[in-house]
Amino acid sequence: MRVEVDLEKCQDHGQCVYAAPGLFALDDQGRLALRAEATDVYEAEVGRASADELHEAADVCPLQAISVHE
Repeated sequence: MRVEVDLEKCQDHGQCVYAAPGLFALDDQGRLALRAEATDVYEAEVGRASADELHEAADVCPLQAISVHE
């Protein structure tokens, strides 16, 4: 599975962190930690074992900045 996070849409509400703490985190400034790794879009491969967490994070994102591709 592949996850994409549109960091231009993301406004660091943190709902993904609560839904999938094993996949998402906030940094010391309260910003999505993935920002340090990418500029506009963050992409990563995610194992099937994390599928439920990942789908929940995508569903709860208020700006729908997270896309899951299976």
